Formats: sequence, C-alpha cells, structure tokens
Amino acid sequence: MALARRPLDNPPTHHSLIAGREVEGRAGHRPAVSPADGEPFASASLLDAEQAAEAVAAARESAPSWGRTSAGERARALLRLREALVHEADAIAALVEQEQGKPAAEAHAAEILPSLEALKHLAGHAADLLRVDPVESQLLLLAHKEARLLYEPWGVVLAITPWNYPFGLPLPIVAAALVAGNTVVLKPAPSTTLVALRIGALARRAGLPDGVVNVVAVDDALAPGLVRDPRIGKIVFTGSVATGKKVMAAAAENLTPVLLELGGKDPAIVCADADLARTVPGIVWGAFMNTGQTCASVERVYVEREIAEPFIARVVEATRRLRTGPAGEGPVDVGPLSLERQRQVVEEHVADARAKGARVLTGGEPALGPGYYYPPTVLADVDHTMTVMREETFGPVLPIMVVDSLDEAIRFANETDYGLTATGWTRSRETARRLQRELQAGVVTINDGLSSFGEPTAPWGGIKLSGIGRTHGRLGLREMVRTKYVTHDSSRGPELWWFPYTGAYGRLLSEANRALHARSPWRRLSSLVRLAGYRRLWRRLGPRRLLTNIDKLF
Repeated sequence: MALARRPLDNPPTHHSLIAGREVEGRAGHRPAVSPADGEPFASASLLDAEQAAEAVAAARESAPSWGRTSAGERARALLRLREALVHEADAIAALVEQEQGKPAAEAHAAEILPSLEALKHLAGHAADLLRVDPVESQLLLLAHKEARLLYEPWGVVLAITPWNYPFGLPLPIVAAALVAGNTVVLKPAPSTTLVALRIGALARRAGLPDGVVNVVAVDDALAPGLVRDPRIGKIVFTGSVATGKKVMAAAAENLTPVLLELGGKDPAIVCADADLARTVPGIVWGAFMNTGQTCASVERVYVEREIAEPFIARVVEATRRLRTGPAGEGPVDVGPLSLERQRQVVEEHVADARAKGARVLTGGEPALGPGYYYPPTVLADVDHTMTVMREETFGPVLPIMVVDSLDEAIRFANETDYGLTATGWTRSRETARRLQRELQAGVVTINDGLSSFGEPTAPWGGIKLSGIGRTHGRLGLREMVRTKYVTHDSSRGPELWWFPYTGAYGRLLSEANRALHARSPWRRLSSLVRLAGYRRLWRRLGPRRLLTNIDKLF
C-alpha cells in the first residue's frame, strides 16, 4: 500500500501530542522527505523549548495517578493499544515506507508484528513480572522480619529513538514504560517524526489518559534540555555511540538513570560445516534487510577457508538477485537508504576498502537518479585495517574475510569496541556452544540472526560501546521500574544490637560470629553451647524461632 502523494505546494502539517491534544509548534516547520525521491511530502511543526518543557510537565502531572492504577488496568490499556494498531497497521506500514524507506512488507514484518507481539506479551505477563517478591533472610537474627521487593515506576520516562526503526523500536519501549506505571515523553528522530506521531495517535485512540503519552517534534538542539530536566525519572536512548555518550553525560548532572542501546559492528562466523542452503540466505538477509540500516545487521563475515569459495560465490549470486527500488514499481527487497548523509558514509567505507586492496564482487557504486539508493554490495579480500571492518557502516555492504580456523574467527570477531549481537553458522552443537560462550556480545544466535529482536521474551541490548541495560522481556520491563526493599517487624522489645553496648553484649556477638561462621563444626558447636548461657539472646530469639530457622546456622 503506497500513500498517495499530495501536491507539494500544499503539504499536510502534523503536530506534537501534549496532554492529549495536538499542539502546533512555534519553532517553524520541518519537511518530511521521502528517501525514495528526496522530495517532501508533508511537514511537522517544531516545538520551542517552552513547549517541550510543557510536554514534560504534562507527563509529570499525570504520573502519580497513572502509577496508582492497577496492573490489570494498565494491561487492558495495552490491549486497546494493540487493537488500535491492528486497525491502523496498513497505514502505518505505508507511512514507514514513505518516510523511512523500507518496503511496506518489511515494515509489517520488522516493525508492526514485533510491536503487536510486545503489546500482547506485556499485557499478559506484566502483572506477574512486577509482582511483589518476598525475600527470605539468611541471617538468623533477622529471620523474624517480613521482607519484600517492590517494583515502582520511575515517574516520567524520556524515550529518544532513532530513524531506522521509527515504529518498531519506540512502541515496545513506550508499552513497557506504560505497563510499569510510567508516563512517557517520546522524542523521535527528526527524519521520521511522522511515524512517531502515529504512536501518539494510537494512544489517543486507545483511550489512554491525557498526558500519559506525549510525542514531541523538536529540533535536536533541544534534546539536551529534555535530558537535563530534573522531572525526568529515566532516559531510554537508542542511537549512535557518540550521541549516547552525550546523553549519558547530560543525564549525569541529575544522576538520572539511563538505558543506552547503541551501535554494533556485528560479526557472523561461517564454520566449515555450515549448511550453505540456510547460511547464505540467512546472512544475505541479515546484511541487507532495511538496507543494512540495523544496529544488529551482519556487518562483517569470517568464513573458514575450507568453505570460503562456494560460500562467497553463493552470497554474490543471492545478492545480485535482490530487487532494489522505490515502492510502487513492483516487488522490492531493498529500498533506499533513509538519509543522504548515510549514503555518503557507505560510499566512504567502500572507497576506503577499495583503496586498501578490497575487491568489489557486486555493487559498489551509488545508483544514479533521484533518491538515496546504494546497491547491495559484497566485498572480498578485506582486513581490519579497513574502516568497513572496524566502524559501523549502517548500509548495504557485506565484507567477507577468509580465516584459517575457528580460533582465528573468534579472535577477529571479538576484536572490536562493539558487542551488540553476533551470529554463528554451524551444524555442530559443540561448536555452537563454544561460539555462544566465547563471542563477546549481548545476543548470540546460531544459524539465525536478528529474529530475537522480534521475540518479546528475549532481552535486547549489548556490551562494550553497544550500550547499557536491556529492553524487551523480563529484564527490559525491570528497567522501567525502581526496586524498593521493604521490611516489617511486628515483634516486641529491643533488638540485640541496640544500645546499651555492655561487655556481655560484646562477648555474645563474638560467640555468635564463631557459631555462625567458624570453619570447624566442633568450634561452631562449642560456641552454640556458650550462647545458651546468654539470657538476652534467648529472650530475643526464643526456642521456636531457633528451631524453625535452624538451617541458617549451617
């Protein structure tokens, strides 16, 4: 489904959502440009600093009442949101295609479906995942206390999201924040603002209270002010390493906790025993879906020499079969890059590789004509002196390096500052287990790639410069709450360790330490016998408590 183009002399203008109403920005307009032809088709009005602060205020005002709603009520809100998304799915996929560039079919698969699954999972399991957890004391002297872990919302969650998955990335984050009892301020990437505004529209259609979801179209220059706002309880940022560091530095001014999902330079290791019938299409898809603009795309391949020749030949053949072009001109596999500057990065990486001895097996030249197209490109004879093997390309380029052993492949794969995902391709379970253990990444998949992002139970996130924290699944939901440890003591009389500190008290504690922790069983037993003579201890513990917690002595 393609969106009908409107006359360029009268493009529609879209506005931010604040406190349940559309707010026209006072800081001018930003055109929405189609990467398929480089032409504007709509615009978004931009909020000024005062209006952006109003969005935070609206979220902060709504936070207490929303946080007090039951988990069941919040789950029902997510189900209404899912129902609204089902109704709007085709229109949203078409808008993703028009504003971001990926084919609508891919938008359904990579953005709409994972969002629907996330909403379903969170609505069905959030209450259990956030349930109060009882905590049993290990210490005998504290065994009488009732202890629990409470999971409470942060208040306002600021979500700063990128352009490569303008719907599928922010929607699960927003959903997790909401079901955990937070309100949200969503600040999308400038180039895909319209898609993000549809999330606000869905929230209104689902009947969420005013101010619970706020979507702001602002210039990037205003983002630091949002990050530094002391009313923000938690920040979730997805984007580049450079910007992530700036977000973290700004958040540190108020010690606002951050969750960072940053870039990747994700390796694929093709073992000599790999099933090429599965491996080749899996790697080609992992490298070129979304035109390579995925933090977890296959950005470098290490293939064992024994299988290198047939593997490379098949990859080149499969890559040449990919259909590239704009929507509406027949079936398309690979669309344009989303931004002209991103195409420039791809050109620079390929040129650097060529200059250092890499061979271009297919692709390698930017497409002529309108739009930000670059053909799927396969490189051979690459090494780690080349930028394309060290820095995130974020485009349709697949460099392949031949290695002499699995040891060498693992060493090269880990030779990076990134650690988001990694894939291994092998028929051997033993080899698979080794790859899972030794590859340095937040997510490791065997004979597959990228699909774990769509699994709502799977945590998502990386190590090293790829980020801090996790989204999705149980761990992702726990990121949206702060943990509070609470105790209740209904016993009478003072505790043993309260004043006064008498000489007998000191001797009691000395014997208690030996009774509880001495290595020799006889030493512990003799200390227990001595403790029997301290009436203060027996008055406090009593024989019943001692007998019911006798296991804590051993």
